[in-house]
Amino acid sequence: MLKKIIEHLKNGGVVTYPTETAYALGCDVANQKAVDLVFELKKRAKSKTLPLIAGSLAMVKKFCQMSADEERLAKKYWPGALTIVFKIKKGIKLAKGTVAKDGTVAVRVSSNKTARELSLALGAPIVSTSANLAGEGECYSVDDAKKSFFDSVVFLDVGRLKKQKPSTIVKIENSKIKILRQGEIKIC
Repeated sequence: MLKKIIEHLKNGGVVTYPTETAYALGCDVANQKAVDLVFELKKRAKSKTLPLIAGSLAMVKKFCQMSADEERLAKKYWPGALTIVFKIKKGIKLAKGTVAKDGTVAVRVSSNKTARELSLALGAPIVSTSANLAGEGECYSVDDAKKSFFDSVVFLDVGRLKKQKPSTIVKIENSKIKILRQGEIKIC
């Protein structure tokens, strides 16, 4: 099953998959056609970038610059519902809509084993945005996601997820943690 989903992603497809906070709508972060489709399906403003899920800390280091402070924070809370904003490494090409104008990306290593395996099998981070239409509630099951998306999405069903808050999003500036969104993880 995973092999078919990876082939679907590499061919520009979109998948609904589980994370620790909810089901996500995702695609290959390097495929512009697929990223554009996620924006279209979500009815998401192009001014907002799409967050990513990576399979491991090593994968994040391959794609992103990571300060010692950022690495300590990542090691403390990953895998988990903490999204960290990093500068992208020079020479890394990701689809427009995933990298902010300042050259940063929002990434986490999910505590959901299926989400990590999906990213590791693809060999790259995957887009991760809630699997629902803008303005609707979170999706904690594939049935929830199917209310919004049909033929254009492949569904990776692992059953009903426990209801959770979204991930906490942080950025480290001058060795200080700036909380951009307070979610599941409380940073002290």
